[in-house]
Amino acid sequence: MASGAAKKFGDLVGSIDEGTSSARFLLFRAETAEVVCFHQKELRQSYPQEGWVEQDPNEILAVVHECIERTLEKLVELGGNPATDIVAVGVTNQRETTIVWDRTTGEPLYNAIVWLDMRTSSTVEQLLETVPNKTKNKNYLKPLCGLPLSPYFSAVKLRWLIDNVPKVKAAIRNGNCLFGTVDTWLIWNLTGGPEGGVHVTDVSNASRTMLMNIETLQYDKTLGKFFDVPLEILPEIRSSSEVYGLIKFNPLKGIPLSGCLGDQQSALVGQECLTRGRAKATYGTGCFLLYNTGTAMIDSSHGLITTVAYQMGPDAQPVYALEGSVAVAGAALGWLRDNVNLLASASESEVLAHTVENNGDVYFVPAFSGLYAPYWNQDARGVICGITEDTQRGHIVRAALEAICFQVRDILDAMNNDCGTPLQKLKVDGGMTVNASMMQWQADLIGLDVLKPTFVETTALGAAMVAGRAVGKWDIENVSIESSCTAFKPQISEDERDMRYSKWKMAIERSFGWENNAL
Repeated sequence: MASGAAKKFGDLVGSIDEGTSSARFLLFRAETAEVVCFHQKELRQSYPQEGWVEQDPNEILAVVHECIERTLEKLVELGGNPATDIVAVGVTNQRETTIVWDRTTGEPLYNAIVWLDMRTSSTVEQLLETVPNKTKNKNYLKPLCGLPLSPYFSAVKLRWLIDNVPKVKAAIRNGNCLFGTVDTWLIWNLTGGPEGGVHVTDVSNASRTMLMNIETLQYDKTLGKFFDVPLEILPEIRSSSEVYGLIKFNPLKGIPLSGCLGDQQSALVGQECLTRGRAKATYGTGCFLLYNTGTAMIDSSHGLITTVAYQMGPDAQPVYALEGSVAVAGAALGWLRDNVNLLASASESEVLAHTVENNGDVYFVPAFSGLYAPYWNQDARGVICGITEDTQRGHIVRAALEAICFQVRDILDAMNNDCGTPLQKLKVDGGMTVNASMMQWQADLIGLDVLKPTFVETTALGAAMVAGRAVGKWDIENVSIESSCTAFKPQISEDERDMRYSKWKMAIERSFGWENNAL
């Protein structure tokens, strides 16, 4: 096909969607959001010790390369031409996962420490000891970075690496160490790696490190000093929608990398929650709710975190969001399958949950490694309450699914209390939304309409939208791609909803204090 020939699919925008359990590369038609082709591959995780979760950064990179190559092969089979059809590529990624590498060789200095890794609990304790006046206040840094001190965020993982991995300390001393979250690692490698790779991140990912000032959108000296982290190893912070550099390897050579968003912020954009007061929930390994608060930064007094949603270009004002994170969503079904053999596969959960008429008054709090929002209690541990001799397998599976719905209710209540504007409807996406029964229970337990778009891969779509926007090929603000939705409407009474929620709260209280023997 000559370069001047008509493009079969029009302008295409690529999206690298690097999640916790898999990576994929998708090609979207600009402005229509139609997926032309994609390829996906699973990623391995390793668990060197209890509570530790790692991935091999080189494997992440290799899997992304493979997904790109396979997708482009499919495009050629369909009659497209990668060299002329693709106008931009965006990146979206699992957030907080921390990688350090050598700038001269490009080799990782340690495995990637994954966001849900809990090894830094002791690092958090040490850092809390340094808070002035011995208050041990985990919200001490919140006015600066919007986040509570928790093992979840990247600065604490970086501190652990500096303290525990001699290679990291040596590389910092020699001036060869680079730090990044997964977006930074991918962009640096795709734009040349040791041969001039661009060392950048975007505001949405930087806002999850605890090192960026949430107002200035720059690294904060006070934060750097608190964590004792050298700021020179950190990537430059850029907007979510601009050209960072050109891809250096075939078959995408010369195509601009022009969009970057953390995965939850990307889903917010992909769901078109682009105005204040809109919210979405993504159901994956964990579950994440983001509520767009516009250009206003709302400091939560109910256990939510303030995060940057996106910044549409270097001169645009940042848009903020309140976020609530549930650590264990799909992971609870994985536990039922792998650890206690109650399920053959996660997809069997819906069938099993329907073998019983109701939850049998069984409540399951899957606090395997503590609770995130709105409790932020790392001493909580999982409990299953209300078991009788009549309890069956189906009751426990249903309780695991309902646990996700109850945790979403916890977060929505906190959001309503912080914002004062009750949500009208909740948009949902992610792998678990294929379970229609669970989506119905979600509507029942929050008392709101739950809207699931026909196209559920909204995370990848958000990154494509901001990348296309940066090169003038996707008019996000004026072109709506509001796809057809399945609506789930509440079907239980307010009284039943409140009664079941109060039982959930009782179960939550029983999960507290297991690690510190504070019972």
